[in-house]
Amino acid sequence: MTPTSTAAAQTLDVPGARLHYEVRGSGPLVVLVGAPMDATAFAPLAELLAVNRTVLTTDPRGHQGSVLDDPEQDSTPQLRADDLARLIAHLGIGPAVVFGSSGGAVSVLALAESQPDLVTTVIAHEPPLGELLDDRDRVRANTDDMIATYRTGDVVGAWRKFMANANIQMPEPVLQQMFGGERDPRQLASERYWFDHEMRGTITWEPNSAALQSTPVRIIIGIGADSTDQLCDRASRALGAAIDVTPAIFPGGHTGFVEDPAAFAARLREVLEAAS
Repeated sequence: MTPTSTAAAQTLDVPGARLHYEVRGSGPLVVLVGAPMDATAFAPLAELLAVNRTVLTTDPRGHQGSVLDDPEQDSTPQLRADDLARLIAHLGIGPAVVFGSSGGAVSVLALAESQPDLVTTVIAHEPPLGELLDDRDRVRANTDDMIATYRTGDVVGAWRKFMANANIQMPEPVLQQMFGGERDPRQLASERYWFDHEMRGTITWEPNSAALQSTPVRIIIGIGADSTDQLCDRASRALGAAIDVTPAIFPGGHTGFVEDPAAFAARLREVLEAAS
């Protein structure tokens, strides 16, 4: 949290974990969530949206301030959806508009399936739904390989394989700078948990297309303008085809809300107004 942040940080006990969450602003409830991205990554976007909305951000279970009773427990989309449901119910100002990006997009799709009464609109921004792809077997095998590589201690090698699997171009010096050498211990712990206990369950989760088509929840699929042909772009388009939803294009790439929060906030408001 930055010194100028308007967030009120709190915790909530849920089955198996204590969740760190932050609340900003007032008005209709909007939830911003990632996996493994934590609340800090969404803070600039949250500040912009909090002008006329209550904005909830949270660290997903097992990451940063959201501590598990059992550190070896896997994080599944269903568990993360239940966490979100409990947070929304705890605040008592729902139903909510819920925006999830990457693994967080998988979480919010699971929430739409399990607790549709708690949400009005779900925006799934670039969910890595590998099981919806024609080359799902390759994606699954590559995921297992990068996890195995990480567990040997070759962190940079695992990230190199991750970027290749995602079809994200990252120059080797940048890769080394980001994932080699000395790094923050909390960041490393979060990374380790993601590789060991979260990644595979997220990428291999398959949504219930019939449930998503029949739900009263508005489902919006978001794709980054700069994500063309990346794994999450392909998976998002496959999801759109499966549930008959045309994806909405957002600024930037996979983390466009970090790259340019102002442009992303403007587009998010535009998309929500069009859906209302």
